[in-house]
Parts: sequence; structure tokens; C-alpha cells
Amino acid sequence: MAIFFCILFEVGMLEKTAKEGPVKLHERLLNLAAASLAEREFKQESSKLWEEPYPQASSWKPCADKTSPQVVRAGKPRNITGYILISANGGLNQQRVAVCNAVAVASLLNATLVIPKFLYSNVWKDPSQFGDIYQEDYFMDMLKDEVNIIKELPPNLKLLDVEAAGSLITDADLSKEATPAEYIKKILPLLLRNRVVHFLGYGNRLGFDPLPYELQRLRCKCNFHALKFVPKIQKTGSLLVRRIRRYDFARSTLDKQLLGNLIPRVPSIEHNAAEGPSKYLALHLRFEIDMVAYSMCEFGGGETERRELQTYRQVHFPLLLERLKESKSYSPEELRRMGKCPLTPEEAALVLAGLGFKHGTYIYLAGSDIYGGQSRMQALTTLYPNLVTKENLLSPSELAPFRNFSSQLAALDFIACATSDVFAITDSGSQLSSLVSGFRTYYGGGHAPTLRPSKKRLAAILSRNKTIGWNSFKEKIRKMIDEGQRVQVRGLGRSIYRHPRCKECMCRH
Repeated sequence: MAIFFCILFEVGMLEKTAKEGPVKLHERLLNLAAASLAEREFKQESSKLWEEPYPQASSWKPCADKTSPQVVRAGKPRNITGYILISANGGLNQQRVAVCNAVAVASLLNATLVIPKFLYSNVWKDPSQFGDIYQEDYFMDMLKDEVNIIKELPPNLKLLDVEAAGSLITDADLSKEATPAEYIKKILPLLLRNRVVHFLGYGNRLGFDPLPYELQRLRCKCNFHALKFVPKIQKTGSLLVRRIRRYDFARSTLDKQLLGNLIPRVPSIEHNAAEGPSKYLALHLRFEIDMVAYSMCEFGGGETERRELQTYRQVHFPLLLERLKESKSYSPEELRRMGKCPLTPEEAALVLAGLGFKHGTYIYLAGSDIYGGQSRMQALTTLYPNLVTKENLLSPSELAPFRNFSSQLAALDFIACATSDVFAITDSGSQLSSLVSGFRTYYGGGHAPTLRPSKKRLAAILSRNKTIGWNSFKEKIRKMIDEGQRVQVRGLGRSIYRHPRCKECMCRH
């Protein structure tokens, strides 16, 4: 019972620390959660928490890397039309999508793709290029039978002024999620005339449907097979995984795909079985200040919070404020009911407690710039003290090579989240959450569960926070998560990177 009173005391102190940061919105539920965790502390944990609830998930197997008979008959692709240059914007995950789309477009236009360039962003502040993050030769070799890929333009074309020639393509020149027909109509004539087309700031400019089977399969092959992190990232990623699990050998296909041979398939002689293995849950909290400010929601911080977020919007989102002047405005309460508000660390903790994860659960937190800092995180760290980040799992010297490279740091989070026993997300629209959950679907073999709370349904549950009983709360939370884990084939227009269960990416046995 000592743990019980300790947890209750710490949660009760949250109100007293409100002056130091945002207030807690659900203190009563936090106390109920603390009591439940204390009661469960010495009970056997349900293994179902760490498993996918639907056995159908294991019937889907990866097969996007299998070369189709059509490609075999056609033989090695030829460069007939010209060369495609790509300058991708955004962070690691946006750039990953851009690369896969570029491979598909090069195939569509029968062109040669030059290894993509990554634009420097004032937001991400990362000068990393493709070869700093992904293995260039492996990428080229994996796709060589289907797309011509080279590292640089031929010398006779390097001096071409693509802008003067009309071959510089920006977002203004292509529709968002453009169709193949638009590429053939607008881009192919430029390619045939000038031999080079440069897509500047290229991102989400290729739709998912309608798209020919082979192009969809090629996108999957690129995302799930051709993009391998460089050994520097794999090595440090393996340190992260080994330290949180407390054992030093690979266990799953996900380990092998993301870490190569840097984690052995069998335990080392020095391995101490008494120290592991330990399961861990990876949590991607999208509660950075940009996400919080853009949402237009309120999170219990009162007038101080409102002023701070409005100031941030004025500096970083002036177009959003202008657009809001001309559209219907919703109150923060209405936005919350509509499911438009990011989940707070407090709400994430309540979901995990409602599902039954124990007080001692090991949690890897992806990213660490949480709005509100430690005061905002206190509810989560009180209920789940075994919470770690890459910053406290790795020494300063181990982190030093990544310090000024946000995309490479994001790659470490990608690895730790993708190889986790359970992956929990708070915003299904996040690129990291989308790509990691897709990777786990593709390689997880039906044994890599992802927890996806519905923000709208959770808001409805939490609206009863003053009266709802803990058993009722648990039942509603479990039902919400269970429905989000149903095994479904990719729907029309849905991302193939997030939803690979389809004939172009996976085979059903």
C-alpha cells in the first residue's frame, strides 16, 4: 500500500504546482488512475496489452519487393524522356514521402531520377542530405530493375538554367496530390523539351488514387525496402533499443529491417538473462508549441497561456489568423468536442492507465520539446515514472554527432518507435506516427500493436470527468482503442505509407 499512498500524494500535489505551469484538467480522474495503478501493482499483467487483438493482422505479409512479371518482361528501364531533380522540403518524414513519390513519378514519366536533395529549413535547421540519412548505393541497387537512378546530372546538363527554361516546378504548378494525368499533361512536355525538370520544395504532390498498380507497388518498395538508414544512425538506434529493453539481441523482423546486423540474432555470451528481456511502449506526443498554437484550443493555462499562444501565432502563423477572420470561428470547447485539440500528456497518461498499463511500464517518449515542460509532463511522469528519451538513454558523447541535425535525431525516434512492443500515438495525422504505424503494419507480422485514440471520442469521455466511475472510464477507453485496431484494407484515397494492407504492398495468406 506504500506505493498507493505515494502515487496519490504526488497526484494531489499537482494542484499545488499549478502556479508553476498549466493547471491539470482532470485531477479527479488522475487520482482514480493512481489508485487503480497502485491496486494493480502486484497483480499479473494481462498479456493482451502487448498483443494485437485481431488475429487477421498476421495473415498479411510484406511483398512489395517482389518484381512483377510485367517488369521482368520489360527488362531494365531506359532513360527516354530526361532527368528529374527533386528538392524536398520539410523534416525527415515529409522528405521520406517526397522521395517515394519522386521514384513513382520517374517511373511514370520514364525518366532518370537524380538522388534527391533536401532543402534547408529555418524550422528544422538541418543541413543533412540524402546520403547523411539513407544508404545511397543500397537505395539505387534496390530499385535498379525498375527506375534509373544516378547521383548527379550528366556534365552537359549541369549548366542548364532550369528556371529560365521553364523547367522549375513549384507547388503552385501542381495540384496537391496530383494525378498521373496531370504529370503527363504538364510535366512530360517540359521534360521532353528541356531534358531536365526540377521539382522545388517537392512534397505531397502525388495522389494515392487513381494510380496504376505498378506505381503503387513501387512506392511501397521504396518506402519499406529501399530506404535504409546509414550505419551511423543504425548503430546509435541499436544502442537506444538495447538500453531500454535491457538485452542485446534482435527479436523481430522490425529489428532486422531497421538495424541491419547491428543487433545479433542470438544473445551474446555476456548477456545476463536476469536483466531482461523487458517490453517497452513508445509514445509519440504531438504537444509541441507549434501544434498547440495552431489548434486554437485551450489547455487549462488561463490568461497566461492564451497570451503566449496568441503571440506565437502572430509570429509563426499570420496567414492562419487572417484566414480565421474570414471564416466561422469555434470556441475552444467546440473545438475540443469536434476532436480538433491535441492530446495533452495528462490525457495520454489517463488513456494508458485506462487500458491497464502498470505503474512500472517502460515508456520511450519520442521527441522531448513538450509545451509547458516538466509541469505539463508531471501527470504522465507521476503515473509512469519509467519514462525515458534519447537524451537520457544516450550519453552526451553518443548524442554529439546528431546535435545539430534534427532529421537524424528524428531517425533515432523512428527506430525506437517502430521497434517498440507497443506504439501509442496521440495524433494520427502526424507524419512520424503515420509512417511508423505503417512500418509496423508492414513488418510486424500481426505482433506490433499501435494504439490510436480518437480525439473526438476521448473528448466526449473526458467531458464526464467529474462524475464518471473508473470502471466505466476503463471500459470506454478500451472500446475506443480496440475499434482503432481493427484490421482493415486500405481505403480509397488513404495513404499507402500508413495503410499498406493492400494488394500493391502486401500479400494476404
